[in-house]
Amino acid sequence: MRALIFDLDGTLVDTVYAHVFAWQRALLEAGHPVDGWRIHRRIGMSGGLFARAVAREIGRNLTDQETEMLQRRHGQIFREILPERRPLPGATELLATLRESGIVHGIATSGRRPEIDDSLAVLGVPRDMVVIERGDVLRAKPEPDLFLACQERLGVAIADCYVIGDAVWDLLAARRAGMLSVGLLTGGYGEDELRAAGAFRVYRDPTELLDSLDELGIVIGSD
Repeated sequence: MRALIFDLDGTLVDTVYAHVFAWQRALLEAGHPVDGWRIHRRIGMSGGLFARAVAREIGRNLTDQETEMLQRRHGQIFREILPERRPLPGATELLATLRESGIVHGIATSGRRPEIDDSLAVLGVPRDMVVIERGDVLRAKPEPDLFLACQERLGVAIADCYVIGDAVWDLLAARRAGMLSVGLLTGGYGEDELRAAGAFRVYRDPTELLDSLDELGIVIGSD
């Protein structure tokens, strides 16, 4: 039985660049100007890993208190910039089709509750859908913990899981988990970058993925 494990931000909801601007502003307020493109390259990591990466950019370590403050301020600014979440093209339809067809699927995200709740709501995610968030595992992407926890909850074999993500961190974590991965261009990475990180297939957005599920061995309806 094939199963799909989805990243959330940038894969199903259009939030990547809001995260970039929120981190950039939070860092600037703390006296750490960082170029936006450098921030974008690290979206998809957990907040803690991101803060450590930023420390390398600014040339000094951040204290635990500074890291916590930056994460909190990022969350505040993110909600200001994007008070309403927007599903990426075809995301809602894709999840609905998988539910109606009985295709096993779940979400594994580096985000935390309650911050991710609005994104789940706009996607129409039911309460009984498997959703693994950062607080459920010890380590976040690029470690494989999120995807392995989701696979275990879904009750399928590792070899039968496809990870769907928009960032190289998703694909690297999938490779470490022993799962094939599919890249989407909706997070701002190029096709070559996603393929180099291990993507088995690359699609424009969830709409194109929905139209191409047969390439993953998933057939909706009758042959």
